[in-house]
Amino acid sequence: MRPPRRPSLSPSRAADFKTCPLLYRFRTIDRLPERRSRAAVRGTLVHAVLERLFDLPPAQRTPAAAQELISPAWTDLQEADPEVAELFTPGAADDTDDRAGGETLDAWLASAGRLVASYFGLEDPTRIQPHGREQLVEVTLPDGLLLRGYVDRLDVAPNGALRVVDYKTGAMPREAFEAKALFQMKFYALVLWRTRGVVASQLKLLYLGDGDALTYSPDEGELVRFERTLQAIWAAIERAVSTGDFRPSPSRLCSWCDHQALCPSFGGTPPPFPAEAAAAAGWATLPVVERD
Repeated sequence: MRPPRRPSLSPSRAADFKTCPLLYRFRTIDRLPERRSRAAVRGTLVHAVLERLFDLPPAQRTPAAAQELISPAWTDLQEADPEVAELFTPGAADDTDDRAGGETLDAWLASAGRLVASYFGLEDPTRIQPHGREQLVEVTLPDGLLLRGYVDRLDVAPNGALRVVDYKTGAMPREAFEAKALFQMKFYALVLWRTRGVVASQLKLLYLGDGDALTYSPDEGELVRFERTLQAIWAAIERAVSTGDFRPSPSRLCSWCDHQALCPSFGGTPPPFPAEAAAAAGWATLPVVERD
C-alpha cells in the first residue's frame, strides 16, 4: 500500500483558504470539479509560449518567433487535455466575459497572440538567460509545514542575486490590491530564502493585459513575518480539518464560484465531510498544532 501523500501549502491554496475556507475544502479535500474558462486556458497557453520562447537561442527570441510558438503550444495543450477544445464547441458553457463576446477559436488565439506580443514591451528576452522556468520550489519549515509552488521564471545574476518573475494575463491591480497580488511572490521569496539562504533582490509581476509591471524588493524581516502568516493559515486549516468545520466567507468573489449550489450562503448544503479523502491526502497523520 502506498503511504498517503503529505499535505502541503501552495500560494493558490493559501489564497483559497483566506478567501473562503469552504472553497478550500471543496478544491483541496473534496476535489470537486470546476468549469473550465477560456480565460484560464488562455493563461496556460500564454505561459507555455513564454516558457518555450527561452528554448530558442537569444538572438531568435523575437516577437515573430513567439507568435509562431502559439499554434504548436495549443496543439500540445489539446493533446495533454482534450477537454480544452470543448470550450469552443457550440453552446459550450463558459465564463461571462466570453459569453458576451461569442468568441471564436480564431479570435481567442488572436487574443493570446496579443498578450504574447505585450510581453516584448516589458522585457527584452534576448538579454535574459533564465536559471529556471516553471520550476518547483519547496521547503519544509522547522515546524513541519511543507511549502510548495511553481515559479514562472527564476533569474540568477552573476553575483548570485535572485529575481522571481511571474506572468499575469490580466491588468495590473489598483494600489489597494497590490498586497494581495504580491502574496504569491512573497511565498516564493520565502521558499527560496529558506532553501538558498538568499533574499530575492526583486519580485516582478508582468501584467500582459495592459503591458505594465509591478516590482518589489522584500527584506529578511518581512519574510520572517510572512512565514508566521503562513503558519497561522496552516494552523487554521489543521483545526478545520480536525473538526470538519469549513465555513463559507461570502464576498463579491462568490459570483465566480462554481459551488454555490452546495454553499450555505446560497441556501445549499455541503456534502458530508469526506474523512476518507482527507486521510488519503495525509491529513490523518497530522495532529492539530497550536502555534503562538
